[in-house]
Amino acid sequence: MSVASISPATADVWADVWAVVVNWNGGERVAACLASLVAAGVLAEHIVLVDNASTDGSLERATAAHADVVVLCNDANLGFGEGANQGARYALNHRAPFVMWINDDVTLPADTLPALVAALVAHPKWGMVGPRVVYPGQPVRVWAAGGLLDWTHNLSTLIGHGRLDAPEVQITREVDYIPGCALLARRECLDDVGLFEESYFAYMEDVELGLRARSKGWGVVVVGEVHAVHDASASTGGGYTAKRKYMQALNSVRFLREHGSAERWMRFAVCDVLTLPVLFGVGLFTGRARAVLAKALGLWHGARGRVVTAACLEPGGTRLW
Repeated sequence: MSVASISPATADVWADVWAVVVNWNGGERVAACLASLVAAGVLAEHIVLVDNASTDGSLERATAAHADVVVLCNDANLGFGEGANQGARYALNHRAPFVMWINDDVTLPADTLPALVAALVAHPKWGMVGPRVVYPGQPVRVWAAGGLLDWTHNLSTLIGHGRLDAPEVQITREVDYIPGCALLARRECLDDVGLFEESYFAYMEDVELGLRARSKGWGVVVVGEVHAVHDASASTGGGYTAKRKYMQALNSVRFLREHGSAERWMRFAVCDVLTLPVLFGVGLFTGRARAVLAKALGLWHGARGRVVTAACLEPGGTRLW
């Protein structure tokens, strides 16, 4: 497979792409994200900025710099899934042929979006595509070139995660899911499959969406020849943090409750749950012990059928923060 060339007809469709950005206290990076979308050719009036009750002034700064974007304001932090769906519904109600979800901490080089659109135009049964995603800085390291659902550690693997950028990840190939930080979907696929499962709040909703799309015969493809830059997990503190590990663990168990089998549960238990004592011991020396405890708590809450909410992430929501 290769990236399709951009014809004049493709460029006409490209102008109709809508982008959805969900913001929650995103700081200066929100305006940078919007600027990259405009530079990539997205019309400002086709950008939907969904704000989840930010209090850091990021909404005001972003809209001052980009006054023509559509703004949807929530009175509370509804999470990524619900915020992303609000923006997508707005775009689809305005007849968007393509919807791109992009995190507020992601920027797109100018050639990325045209290549993604060209790929969907050339392949009508591809429902979702995304670029390879890299960390900022030098040397360039990969955050993800799509994802594979392997039912082991965290249930899935981000392809190429943490490795130096190299030709083996700069290719177009089918994957199990496209991370929601930079995901372009065609309207027909979303009409058929639906949007994110909102009650995941954050984490695993993109994996679940990819699974649904593939189960209905839609191609889910990473276009690795182009890239996006992602300041990963900035909204939850980045990296291996307590809140991030709690949400990821809880939603992993929830995902297994909905899509698991005896074999899948066993693989997850052996590769993820049973390694917790070792991770905790190492965490005592690396400063990650609290995050490991948060992961254990998330696994327990997931087994009890709880869901992630904004309230449980507030200070005092658990004894761990």
